[in-house]
Amino acid sequence: MTPLILFSHVISCLMTLFFFLQLRKPLVEKLRRERINSSIEQLKSLLGPDFLKQQPDSKLEKADILEMTVCVLRRLQQQHHQQRRLLNHVNKLQSSSDNNLTEADFSPLSSTVQTSITKDKNPDNSALWRPW
Repeated sequence: MTPLILFSHVISCLMTLFFFLQLRKPLVEKLRRERINSSIEQLKSLLGPDFLKQQPDSKLEKADILEMTVCVLRRLQQQHHQQRRLLNHVNKLQSSSDNNLTEADFSPLSSTVQTSITKDKNPDNSALWRPW
């Protein structure tokens, strides 16, 4: 192959690649827009009818749907943090009350359990345990 033929072959390949990429770019952009629109429609359906009734006279724009979604997510995040704080507070109260228990708190329970164990050791009062 002469250098001129090789050069023209390379140019031909590059032009083919360029045209392929030029044809592919709108297709990729179309697919990207379809994904965005589909996701926005899903968000719109997740917002619920009550939230969407805030603007009944006008068609919601994509930006409106995104802003409403951000508001809902922020509110959910705040609720989650409040529930976490409340749960931590309850756990702290529970652990501190558990630490304040003394043996005196368990003594009535202990004597009841001891009496029950003594009765179970008596063969006349105990029934045979059968797993079947």
